[in-house]
Amino acid sequence: MAGNRGGDAGEGEWLKVAELRAMVEAQDPHAKEVDNLTLRRFLRARDHNVEKASAMLLKALRWRREAVPGGSVPEEKVQSDLDDDKVYMGGTDRSGRPILLAFPAKHFSAKRDMAQFKSYCVYLLDSICARIPRGQEKFVCIVDLKGWGYSNCDIRAYIAAIEIMQSYYPERLGKALMIHVPYMFMKAWKMIYPFIDNVTRDKFVFVDDKSLQEVLHQEIDDSQIPDTLGGKLAPVSLKNNARINLD
Repeated sequence: MAGNRGGDAGEGEWLKVAELRAMVEAQDPHAKEVDNLTLRRFLRARDHNVEKASAMLLKALRWRREAVPGGSVPEEKVQSDLDDDKVYMGGTDRSGRPILLAFPAKHFSAKRDMAQFKSYCVYLLDSICARIPRGQEKFVCIVDLKGWGYSNCDIRAYIAAIEIMQSYYPERLGKALMIHVPYMFMKAWKMIYPFIDNVTRDKFVFVDDKSLQEVLHQEIDDSQIPDTLGGKLAPVSLKNNARINLD
């Protein structure tokens, strides 16, 4: 895995990747298991500052050992969140990036257990990242806020999910299309926004209802647009993720 390359990196960037590898392996032997593409994502997340990327990666390695001691989150550990059908796996966008479809209106703050929710976030991020094909490194998320209300508002959970994604899965999110956004959600967004780093902020795109179909067809072929949004593809619930053909 250490020899993996790809994307549009230049020689100078790969030299920095090698420098980053030497730095992190000197401090954590487990870093030898990290492939070069992952190292590059951490490097890019810290604007190619090797020392900052090293600190970020070492923290992520420690977190992974503590949060996912077995290497993956067991399905039974997050079964109640899976049963709520809050997340579906969709098709791919025009660039070949897999699509994650999220329904925040199916998440209720009153029944949320934070430790379990964090494990659920790891489970879904691992699941969507496993679908990213060779030659791609990112996924796309469609966040459908239709029906979202005060009972669904869970600022702590939203911040926790974003922090897990941007701290431990850097450069994985390609774009998040926020659709069917109710006015009251923007009040919650103002509280969430300060916790999102500058790079990740630019990936959240709020789409008004009038432009929705135009934006969807710009980003996604009709055959890959979820049928819930007027397309032809039936998304698969995350709880049925194991049935997805990844080939």
